[in-house]
Amino acid sequence: MPLTKLKNFLDEHRVNYQLIPHTVAYTAQGTAAAAHVHGQNLAKTVIVDIDGKLAMVVMPATHKLRLDFFRDTVNASVVQVAEESQFADLFPGCEVGAMPPFGNLFGMPVYVDESLTEDEEIAFNAGSHTELLQLRYEDFSRLVEPKVIRIVPPAS
Repeated sequence: MPLTKLKNFLDEHRVNYQLIPHTVAYTAQGTAAAAHVHGQNLAKTVIVDIDGKLAMVVMPATHKLRLDFFRDTVNASVVQVAEESQFADLFPGCEVGAMPPFGNLFGMPVYVDESLTEDEEIAFNAGSHTELLQLRYEDFSRLVEPKVIRIVPPAS
């Protein structure tokens, strides 16, 4: 989804947002550092295949997705990180790995880690490896209607 389409969607819904340019970064932690955003407030999007259906997993950039924990949480048989070839065509104009977490625009379910709901704002890739978009979590939740679950297991 090109940034223009996302911005138009947010503008149509009268959502205030901030575009944060940064130097090129390809990892969530690198993006947080480049954009001067705390890693806990930066949401990374991982495309997963849940029993043959694609979904977005949105979680703090500071964590790694534990597929076994997530699989058990969503009561699935098989969960794996989707191959680029499975989803590249769904996000025209987006750089791979920089898809914004608006799966609802593509009929794709979105799972959000419950820890992100505690943040007033959420920041995420805006379709490229050089821009973040930041908005109130409340607005994100209202527009996307994600399934809020525990994705990041509790510290042991």
